[in-house]
Amino acid sequence: MKKSTMTIALAAALLSISTAHASEFSGGWIGGKIGSNRSDIAGAATVALPTVSAKSADTYGFEAGYNWDMSGFLLGVDGFADFNQKATHDTVPAGTVNYGSDVYGLDMKLGLPSGNWLPYAKLGYGSIRATGAATGSANGAHLGLGVEYKFAPHWSVAGEYTTISGKNGGQKLNNDNLTIGINYYFDSPYVAPAVVAVAAPVVVKQEPAPVVAPKPAPVSETCKTLLEEKPVTLKGTNFDFDSAKLRPAASAKLNEVAEFAAAYPDAKLDVSGHTCSLGSDAYNQKLSERRAASVKAYLVNKGVAEDRIVSEGYGETRPVADNKTKAGREDNRRVEIRSVIKEQTRVRVIQ
Repeated sequence: MKKSTMTIALAAALLSISTAHASEFSGGWIGGKIGSNRSDIAGAATVALPTVSAKSADTYGFEAGYNWDMSGFLLGVDGFADFNQKATHDTVPAGTVNYGSDVYGLDMKLGLPSGNWLPYAKLGYGSIRATGAATGSANGAHLGLGVEYKFAPHWSVAGEYTTISGKNGGQKLNNDNLTIGINYYFDSPYVAPAVVAVAAPVVVKQEPAPVVAPKPAPVSETCKTLLEEKPVTLKGTNFDFDSAKLRPAASAKLNEVAEFAAAYPDAKLDVSGHTCSLGSDAYNQKLSERRAASVKAYLVNKGVAEDRIVSEGYGETRPVADNKTKAGREDNRRVEIRSVIKEQTRVRVIQ
């Protein structure tokens, strides 16, 4: 496949996908890839500096990087290593040479995420090192286009085209790669629920009705618990193992917490995340912080002011059940929400 054809095909795929939030692709990742390499050496067509024809060969490589959400865009940085296998090339003056190349470098990535899709472009710097009968190395700009698809909370597949050229004395080394790869993401970030627009009601002018004292609305068990400053607990069934992404089952209880916060604007909320004992202390600490942050993000999305919520993680240090059993570990994978109520609010509620 010619370089121009590959570029057009990938560009068309990028333009076919609309822009959305980037939370599915944020965080650290690592991946591997395989595909096809096409390389040549442009020289002076002399014995000292021969011109080497373009040939295709197999390629494989590895990448690792980190992505950040940036107001609808995704900005990332990644390091890569490509190993392009040897092939026999024709040379001018007449002859053949069997060579391959290795390419190493660092790229910046700019993406436009849309749900599970991520079209992106790369710009970086790399070093080409010839292997086999050819010798020498060269440095140059590394460019790329790609499309990535997240098919599981931690896994994605990516198709990518990259190109790099560099000069070595009187010769110019050119490398084009077309690859498909699989990536593993270490985080499963929280995705905020969709906001459904509700049409405004039609107001019909009527004669004033007699004033009737409204009946007090029923108080939910969640509200009663928070008024007593006891913890409302989201147990492990609300999280996947090794994940900070809320399951839909958590919505009902969190909606009641948001209603409580709206009814009692003086109350503060203390959100704490916890884990079971599986995994290292450092990893569990980070996981507990992400779980607490997911709950805070949900409540903020429901209209609770961010400065009214404090979120903290305690890792595996505060178990409420035996970590030796499956049921106990599930109880320990939790988030607790406590209220902190000013004294005047408490008096008003009790009366």
